[in-house]
Amino acid sequence: MTTMAQNTTLATPHISAYQGAFAKTVLMPGDPLRAKFIAEKFLEDAELVTSVRNMLGYTGTYKGKRVSVMGSGMGMPSIGIYSWELYTVFGVDNIIRIGSAGSYKDWLNVLDVTLAERAVSESTYALTQGGETKTELLPDETLNEAIKQQATKLGIDLKMSRVNSSDAFYTKATWQEIAARTGADCVEMESFALFHNAATLGKRAACLLTISDSFVTNKELTAEERANSFNEMIRLALETAISDTFTGINETPAKLADAAVESCKFVENGEVAIVKNGKKYNTEGVAK
Repeated sequence: MTTMAQNTTLATPHISAYQGAFAKTVLMPGDPLRAKFIAEKFLEDAELVTSVRNMLGYTGTYKGKRVSVMGSGMGMPSIGIYSWELYTVFGVDNIIRIGSAGSYKDWLNVLDVTLAERAVSESTYALTQGGETKTELLPDETLNEAIKQQATKLGIDLKMSRVNSSDAFYTKATWQEIAARTGADCVEMESFALFHNAATLGKRAACLLTISDSFVTNKELTAEERANSFNEMIRLALETAISDTFTGINETPAKLADAAVESCKFVENGEVAIVKNGKKYNTEGVAK
């Protein structure tokens, strides 16, 4: 695995990577160490393209096609930041969240793989970010359909679920009260914000989850198992990323640190700047 030659001025405050560093489709686990695990185990020629705040991001190839994987951190503010910057600054079109969830139902067992068909939340993230008043948001239909098709091909028993995206991991309310109030089948902490960002920006998002613990049976995975036991979900996300639905927009691999990059945008001192032919300009075209 190689490390990208870094130039931190060509970056957002949270991602230090050149334009072109990321593939059009990014897999986003919450844990950056899970991103590292995926890059090392599943990708060829994986390259570390960002490591700001130890939020690791990699780009490599899977079966000859370019794919990226990057951690999102925990909670909606964190995935909200990273997904927004990937969509708006780094040219990413599709994000598949691959995370863990706690089950509220006896038919969702530990290590089951589930696809969110909707995310319900009591969070104010979407309202604060863009004035969205809906408490239930949908993933991209095309992306979800592609995931279902790949699950069938791989023989994976993919279960559809209504996901509760919670702002609080520890709550005074019981899980039974929360499940009844939200009508959800399982709980995680990120998909509502991801779906909002994607819809706002005209991008695609989906959320694949592996059940890591069950409130019904009290079974749960260890932290090590959470990091290393989600191979079925990971394979499903990777096969979707390289499927015919998206191969037309998976670009030719780029030289990440190549000085010949003709034009890219980045954030410097809180302002958008542009690099063209090796020179920096502001948004009005004045050289900096």
